Amino acid sequence: MQKKLKLWDAIMLVMGSMIGSGIFIVSADMMRNLGSGFWLIVVWIITGIMTVAAAISYGELSALFPKAGGQYTYLKEIFGKKMGFLYGWGLFTVIQTGTIAAVAMAFGKFTAYLIPSLNDAAPIFQSGEFKITWIQILAIFVILLLTYINTRGVQSGKILQNIFTGSKIIALLGLIALGFILVDFSHMSENFNFGLDSFNNLKKGIDGSFLKEGWQPIGGMTLLGGIAAAMVGSVFSSVAWESVTFVSGEVENPKRNIVKSMIYGTSAVMILYIAVNFVYLNALDRDGIAFAANDRVAVAASQNIFGSAGTIIIALLVMISTFGCDNGLILAGARVFQTMAKDGMFFTSAIKNNKNEVPENALWMQGVWASILCLSGQYGNLLDMISFVIVLFYMITVFGVIYLRVKQPDLERPYKTWLYPVTPIIYLIIGTVFCILLLIYKQQYTWPGFVMVLLGLPVYYFINIKKTD
Repeated sequence: MQKKLKLWDAIMLVMGSMIGSGIFIVSADMMRNLGSGFWLIVVWIITGIMTVAAAISYGELSALFPKAGGQYTYLKEIFGKKMGFLYGWGLFTVIQTGTIAAVAMAFGKFTAYLIPSLNDAAPIFQSGEFKITWIQILAIFVILLLTYINTRGVQSGKILQNIFTGSKIIALLGLIALGFILVDFSHMSENFNFGLDSFNNLKKGIDGSFLKEGWQPIGGMTLLGGIAAAMVGSVFSSVAWESVTFVSGEVENPKRNIVKSMIYGTSAVMILYIAVNFVYLNALDRDGIAFAANDRVAVAASQNIFGSAGTIIIALLVMISTFGCDNGLILAGARVFQTMAKDGMFFTSAIKNNKNEVPENALWMQGVWASILCLSGQYGNLLDMISFVIVLFYMITVFGVIYLRVKQPDLERPYKTWLYPVTPIIYLIIGTVFCILLLIYKQQYTWPGFVMVLLGLPVYYFINIKKTD
């Protein structure tokens, strides 16, 4: 593969793939679970520590296996083909394609802010609860357009990624600065007055909307359950940084630049995320965050910062953010499916590069399946169910660093995990507590995703039976 991605391009891919629509939305549900500005920030800090610890740990594996495929390759090399396949299966069926669909739909929904006729238009097709809307069609158009641009070569995808990621970083920095300068009345002290106290309010009215009354003090194990439930949102907003490992084969000096891009990129994004949440706490009171219309906290905060123009400003920012995010996800994901195909674990037609030296068939397979998920309307449910599994795969991969140190201590390691074994152990402890609490308190986020990944087992055995015949 041609080495067309420099360190800066890799950092932009990390940051661009992470920053999508989540940071503009998830804090509403997090506040309903926690009811306190203090605990909201604590959960974002925990997620930040967790994310950067994983990135530092992955650095050692990226230097050991500096080739395309990233996490799939690490799992396959350390734990065998079956584990690698199960990750790749989950990535294609839901993790990567479901995220592409969800981010594209967010682009469509915020576009509808600027073009209300998109919201008001009658469905193109409807049968019972299933319907196809113009927003879904716009989302599919974005996916297919970005897929096409990426078939034109790495250079095309790289330029687009750098422009859109740079734009949204500048816009977020502007939002953070103006969120403290232009707000007439600060709610910061009010939101932190609760101190270590925490509250829960998940009560719904007849119309399905959350009720502002009924905040219940919570503590002990109930608080831990609330933290785990809140972390589903912050973790979802902080994944996909590993996408850069998928394109290792096209990065200059991957043994150094992949690890640098992951550490610099994840650290910068998590600092931005925490700062944006301070803006929410400054511009809005607790109810304003928890019960923002359609969970669009950023819109509510922006209206307090910029007045009536706030909705337009945030809509444009989210459109830029989601467009760039989807480009990064599309660019990176196809390289995993191409690597799987080379191992005999995916459609053989995904192996071939086109004249622009990119896996065109793998790109279109990914794009078509993501488009089908858009039409199904189930991408949101799928992603909720798979959050547990995403963290589980992260944990298995981070454990792989420790496993290899024990099993093959003499391997040449161009980069060694900083503060080993403390760093990977920190991730494993936080991840384990998160998963256990979800299993206890939020089972709807756990077993369905686990079952979905296990469905890959019969596919794996079918593929291998065909090979032996």
